Amino acid sequence: MPDNQVVAPSLSDLRQRHSSKWRRFSSDVLPMHVAEMDFQVAEPIQAVLTEMIQHSDLGYLGPVPEVAEAFAEFAAARWNWPVDTKQVKMATDVGVAAVEIFRALSKPGDQVVINTPVYSAFFGWLAETHLTPIDVPLVQNGAEWLLDLEGLEQAFANGAKFYLLCHPHNPLGKVFSRDELTAVAALAARYEVLVISDEIHAPLTYAGEVFTPYLNCGPDAEATGITITSSSKSWNTAGLKAAIVVSQSSEVAAKLAKLPPDMHWRSSLLGAFAMVEAYRNGTTWLDSAIEAIEANYQHMVSEVAAKLPGVVIHRPVSGYLSWWDVSALNLGTEPGKVILERAKVAVVEGSDLGGAAAANYTRFIRFNFGTSPANITEAIDRIAALR
Repeated sequence: MPDNQVVAPSLSDLRQRHSSKWRRFSSDVLPMHVAEMDFQVAEPIQAVLTEMIQHSDLGYLGPVPEVAEAFAEFAAARWNWPVDTKQVKMATDVGVAAVEIFRALSKPGDQVVINTPVYSAFFGWLAETHLTPIDVPLVQNGAEWLLDLEGLEQAFANGAKFYLLCHPHNPLGKVFSRDELTAVAALAARYEVLVISDEIHAPLTYAGEVFTPYLNCGPDAEATGITITSSSKSWNTAGLKAAIVVSQSSEVAAKLAKLPPDMHWRSSLLGAFAMVEAYRNGTTWLDSAIEAIEANYQHMVSEVAAKLPGVVIHRPVSGYLSWWDVSALNLGTEPGKVILERAKVAVVEGSDLGGAAAANYTRFIRFNFGTSPANITEAIDRIAALR
């Protein structure tokens, strides 16, 4: 496959895969839930993995300066962000990175601010580390969802120690502006809050849209921020288990010195070098993937408008996840469960992304459109048959 073309294999071929997406449910279910694309992996990544396997190069991960160098090159070219390569650490994945940061820097009961609706794993990470989530929900203003800066300041002033930021935001596919992030950074500096910015979906920001890394928002952001990220979402290599933790100041680097050294060795050799290839040689494929995702979005919107009138889709500007208000379908407070049981389509229940505020999101589902147009149409046709 050329490295400038993305391909979503046929449904029959996809069902031969071994990932959770294709094994969690029975074969009559069309999986549109987990954040995993169906596109074939970029050729440069395939090539480096094949070469390593052919050479039986499957040992433990040792020194790998190439990862920091490749990420810095990508960040400079894509976002004009001058990354300090000396402040890039390896982790198994972003979840492990977050958990290890909390273990090293928090004490049980510390408050962590989140913004619902948000990636459901956030709740698990906080429960695992015995921390208290403080929800400052995004504010819905017509078709837009906004950060509640006043609510953030109140939570920070009331003693929150951390802010776990999802940027770009899952499930909304929203990127926050430089002005918003700079305001967050000023508040974090004032109240001595550590911001952990999960930026794993950032490379998939659409053409014409601007993604601003938190750590590229000035001195306050540098003094208060940690980025956790990976190439795994944007290049579809989650099973390779490699991520990075990035800081931008001596103060935060000193905090991160408390992370266990073994975190590096628990990462994957294959994942690390796949990440190098993604950031260095996978950008042509990435741009084509973004084009395909945007085309899929337009196809999905058209199909929903024609077959599911009344369903409202929030427009993402990054990634392949969409947030649907399905209240017009009258499927009750667990629409995802009904869609799974009766339409045989797996989606993510909106309430799963709400934590203690689950009741606020019972009219929503999250739908993954990082697949073929045919699969999108099939899923929508199955849901439409419920009407």
